[in-house]
Amino acid sequence: MAARRGSAPKLGDVLLVTGAEAFLADRAVKSAIAAVSKEAASKGEADIEVTDVDATGLDVGVFAELTGPSLFASERVLVMRALENLPPDMVPHLLEYAGSPSDDVLVVLVHSGGQKGKGVLDKLRKASVSEVVATAPKAWELPQFVAGEIRLLGGSVDERASSALVDAVGHDLRALAGACSQLVSDSGGQAVTAELIGQYFGGRAEVTSFAVADAAIAGRTEPALEQLRWALDCGVAPVLVTSAMAGGLRGLAKFSSAPGGLREADLAREVGVPPWKLKQLKQQVRGWTPGGLATAIKAVAQADADVKGASGDAGYALERMVITVSRSHGRR
Repeated sequence: MAARRGSAPKLGDVLLVTGAEAFLADRAVKSAIAAVSKEAASKGEADIEVTDVDATGLDVGVFAELTGPSLFASERVLVMRALENLPPDMVPHLLEYAGSPSDDVLVVLVHSGGQKGKGVLDKLRKASVSEVVATAPKAWELPQFVAGEIRLLGGSVDERASSALVDAVGHDLRALAGACSQLVSDSGGQAVTAELIGQYFGGRAEVTSFAVADAAIAGRTEPALEQLRWALDCGVAPVLVTSAMAGGLRGLAKFSSAPGGLREADLAREVGVPPWKLKQLKQQVRGWTPGGLATAIKAVAQADADVKGASGDAGYALERMVITVSRSHGRR
């Protein structure tokens, strides 16, 4: 998730936004603009002028114009995206500016993650610029993201309802945030419940990759195949099905091999799931043996390779995976 280093951004700062999660990066940029706009409004200033540019084709003249004195606005925000593509001859000028930024400009530098342009990032960090890191939450952290979104919007929700929304909508943060906004808006001040989520997104929940995985892991072959066919007909990407199946089996493997006697919170950390998920894993693990788990995990690995190009028929690869996983339940 987005993590901030340093205080809230203000005019005269250089803010670095890094990470591959585009939704959180965009939110960090909007939050920075809102912060300096609020600062300007408190002083009776006019609206902040915002300029959004791509660093790819930036040159010294344009950069100087965007960060220098302006005839049209005294206070401004410059958002420079794709910092990893900044031309090499611009790097010294950017670093020089970062060392002595203009008092009436906030410069927001957005880097989309990866190794490209890492040298610039390291030098900017040494210059002690503020940084927001936009890291995608792990799958098991998504219910926490949902709960945080709903609280931010003034609503309330419990862990099970948060998980139900993730199961229904999927892992895309932008879609989850939109769903949270809709639910809080329509809840009439009441808590967001699993029942309300079912009313809005129940049809989608029935065709998610998690429903396929849960049925197969429970050894229910025919329902799992029905869910799979329905999911594919509704446009669920094959790779999401293999990902959900792999995640479910990994959780089972970690749960079954975890040391005995751990407290619930410690066990949840050991397995890598929220505490409420432990009850579900305890139920799912019944009937699974180490040999059966090994067979199922190998089948998922093969299917994952198949849907990513090793096979020309993703549907057949997924059906074979579902059958193998479900029949591995109870196998010694």
